[in-house]
Amino acid sequence: MSHFYRAVQWNRQKRIYDAVALAGILLYLAAFIGVGVVVRPEATIETLLIRGFGTAALLLLHVILSIGPLCRLDPRLLPLLYNRRHLGVLTFLVAATHGGLSLVQFHFFGDVHPLVSLLTGNGSLSSLARFPFQPLGFAALIILFLMAATSHDFWLANLTAPVWKSLHMLVYVAYGLLILHVVLGVLQAETNPLLAGLLACGFVWVVGLHGVAGMRERRLDRPHVGESRDGFVRACAVDDIREHRARIVCLSGERVAVFRYDGKISAVSNVCQHQNGPLGEGQIVDGCITCPWHGYQYVPETGVSPPPFTEKIPTFRVRVGDGQVWVDPRPLPPGTRVEPARIDAGRSV
Repeated sequence: MSHFYRAVQWNRQKRIYDAVALAGILLYLAAFIGVGVVVRPEATIETLLIRGFGTAALLLLHVILSIGPLCRLDPRLLPLLYNRRHLGVLTFLVAATHGGLSLVQFHFFGDVHPLVSLLTGNGSLSSLARFPFQPLGFAALIILFLMAATSHDFWLANLTAPVWKSLHMLVYVAYGLLILHVVLGVLQAETNPLLAGLLACGFVWVVGLHGVAGMRERRLDRPHVGESRDGFVRACAVDDIREHRARIVCLSGERVAVFRYDGKISAVSNVCQHQNGPLGEGQIVDGCITCPWHGYQYVPETGVSPPPFTEKIPTFRVRVGDGQVWVDPRPLPPGTRVEPARIDAGRSV
């Protein structure tokens, strides 16, 4: 994390990631064109490039939509999430190249402005076979542009997290528009069932993966049922929490991350203020709770990010007794200091 904004925040890992992603796209395009020349020798190089960039963009979007739920199912894939914004910008550039080539190929040499031709060209809303599918792709491209243009943390901070998150959730709208763009466009004239089969498999994969991850998340949101004493709820045993790690429990409808570190117990909200990352799936590094998504940090006793950062999260009162952790389910205001519970003192109770 950085307390000031830079146009590009590349480190060595991101450079390697971007180089691998770019090389993969170039290899895909080379393979697509090579196979296309052999299978369809009548196709022009312009047509092969248009289809190559278009299929590459759709494939990249499937990858992007798969990263989130895969990381929920296997934390070892979190490095993919850390670099997902770079992949999103690359997806927009590939999709924009596809759109630009298509605009030149089909709309540039007429008497009507290319964009006007694109939006008002031949088609009929009452016929699936002649449905104007190109505006659907154009609308998806606009969404991808907005997401790419606001991918930097500058926009996250200035738009506020809820607005920024809502904007980037439009990726699912873009995905739906692109599926319709392909189904009502290329598949109308395609006799080979392979493309339709691949598109269907991709759709089922994305929907199914989100469904499985969603069911896992629902289990985490099941209200924790534990013994209550003096307003505190028994959350878990001390030994259930690994050192410098957390146990996540759902109390009063909110996920609480109960951390164990250096002989102490602290409890904070599980939601990171950056992008709603799951703090309880992270660990304590250099004395700070570190979000597994993008590395945002919070002091466990206060829920405050170390200076010069200003993020704050709610904290919870905790007790330890007879080897059990007790948490007051009522969250305190963000940034409220709470004295950690001492494990050794609690064991002797």
